[in-house]
Amino acid sequence: MSHSFHVHSHQQHLKWSSTISPIHTVPSGSIVSFDLRDGGNNQITPQSASSPSSALSSFDLTQADPAMGPVYVSGAEPGDVLKVEFLELTPADYGWTAILPGFGLLSDEFPEPQLKLWDLSNLSASSSSPRKATFKKGIEVPIKPFLGVVGVAPPPTMGPLSTIPPYPMVGGNMDCRTATKVGCTLYLPVNVPGALFSCGDGHAAQGDGEVCGTAIETPVKATVRLTVEKAHVRATKGYRLNCPHYTTPEPSREEVESEVQERAKGEYAALGIHENIREASRMAVRGVIDWLVAERGLTREEAYMLTSVCAGLTMAEVVDMPNYAISCSIPLSIFTDSN
Repeated sequence: MSHSFHVHSHQQHLKWSSTISPIHTVPSGSIVSFDLRDGGNNQITPQSASSPSSALSSFDLTQADPAMGPVYVSGAEPGDVLKVEFLELTPADYGWTAILPGFGLLSDEFPEPQLKLWDLSNLSASSSSPRKATFKKGIEVPIKPFLGVVGVAPPPTMGPLSTIPPYPMVGGNMDCRTATKVGCTLYLPVNVPGALFSCGDGHAAQGDGEVCGTAIETPVKATVRLTVEKAHVRATKGYRLNCPHYTTPEPSREEVESEVQERAKGEYAALGIHENIREASRMAVRGVIDWLVAERGLTREEAYMLTSVCAGLTMAEVVDMPNYAISCSIPLSIFTDSN
């Protein structure tokens, strides 16, 4: 795909701020390519497999979730909307998932570090069959690339902000697997002239919630189109953006067939119920982990990471106070054995 502007992996920042100088100034409608570092800032590599404990003990969380950019989009003014179309996402030939002490939904229950390296070298983007990576013998995880970090600079009165949390007026580290895959269009509120767009945190696959704190983290080559939508376009319809919005593409025939096959095999789910949404989520995730250990023979650490990589986490019920109901489900299609 042809493009005129490229952002290199060293052109990064760890704060959202209106004071960061742009890498490029591009016209509205421009296609921009990026070499993106992974969410760990490339601190984990295939060579980490030789000494995983050393790689994790030296892991610096303050360097996590770097954003590559920013890009100044001409014509973007506060009140406008930046339309981001995701055209190409190509993962590297490796990925990793880790349990990092003190990080994750169940961090108090998993104090020991754990690292899983994934081989993504045999994945062909042109293949019509679903791409999968091996978690361990008998478990194959579908590869569905997307970007975890996509955002714009905050208003000058709000910066600088860490790139680790998401923010309503920025976007940022949203980790929303349905918003930033190829074919999706993301709409972000513009807070400063030029919008100052950046992205990063490539994922080869992730479950809802990214519950252990990591997905299949991987460097990604990304290509996006950046277009300014002027404020009056939505104002004439009576609303404006105060948080990210997005649309998803119509699935291809191959995607529909693959989803039908996956759904035909069903899923196993646990329903967490608690007056606190976070605790309900913890209960649901814990239930799936217990099942994976008891019925599928995984260690608790393996089960936690697998849930982070491919589980669905859904707010099943939020109106009957005082309790919330959160569902955590694991697709049975990932299991290739007969158990």
